[in-house]
Amino acid sequence: MLMGHELTEKQQNSDLMLKAARASLLVALCLIGAKTWAWMASGSVALLGSLVDSIMDLLASTVNFVAVRFAIAPADEDHRFGHGKAEAIAGLLQAVVVTLSALLLMAEAVRHLMTPEPLRNTPLGIAVIVFSIGLTFLLVAYQRHVVRKTNSVAISADSLHYAGDLLMNVAVLVALALGGYLGWRYADPLFGLGIGLYLLYNVYLIARNSINILMDREMEEEEREKIIRIVQAHDEVKGLHDMKTRRTGLEVFIQFHIELESDISLKEAHNICDEVEAELKEEFPMAEIIIHADPEDAVEEENVQFTEPEVAT
Repeated sequence: MLMGHELTEKQQNSDLMLKAARASLLVALCLIGAKTWAWMASGSVALLGSLVDSIMDLLASTVNFVAVRFAIAPADEDHRFGHGKAEAIAGLLQAVVVTLSALLLMAEAVRHLMTPEPLRNTPLGIAVIVFSIGLTFLLVAYQRHVVRKTNSVAISADSLHYAGDLLMNVAVLVALALGGYLGWRYADPLFGLGIGLYLLYNVYLIARNSINILMDREMEEEEREKIIRIVQAHDEVKGLHDMKTRRTGLEVFIQFHIELESDISLKEAHNICDEVEAELKEEFPMAEIIIHADPEDAVEEENVQFTEPEVAT
């Protein structure tokens, strides 16, 4: 059962995730309107690529918002481990959406390479892109703050989209300047092609993180080593084995066996487990921790090693 301060922290993190999800929706809507206006006025394929990406971002952010609402829902009778994997599912859906947008953009870029067209109304396009860069920068800064606080996969995936948008918009800015002012007609579609490739790289990052969660991948090696150090620092703990960890949305799950002296009472063993759990909670306040106590001599008879559990790489 969650203690008062844990419940407060979890609620704060949930609120942050919802605010970040709403912010990405509002930014996507604003950028779609501005970029549609600029693309129709300029005819830039690089700007069209940025517009298509913003439309895909809106779709992805909508899925993201729904997923976050599910992910922060408390555990219930049918989902005893919570709903955190909804974030990972949203991440995979976002990967599909971004892949489609990248392929559409690259196809348009190839068409313009074959039949290059002059740009129109370059100053308007540049003004819109500068506005987009400023607004996107503020959103990414806020999303990264939320990710640091919550470790949210869905918000992290959304942040990757918009971080990519920053670089994309800079590329569009350069393409507009080269095509509109210097007459380099191939610059615009070439930059559009590069943006498509960058989007596909983002797909790889998003899909990898989502699959790791769905497959219950172990926590990072540094975190596992920290768990081991905390447990073994307790004076009464003689060893540690069979440690398993995973992270799902806001939740962290840690379970392991500790070895204790064989002649202590059940109550003493229980108290030691409580103390170890409390020490781990200092470092992992959102974790659900399961500790199994084994008598030291019984484990030795089974030839179980009391060294550090193998850390997944």
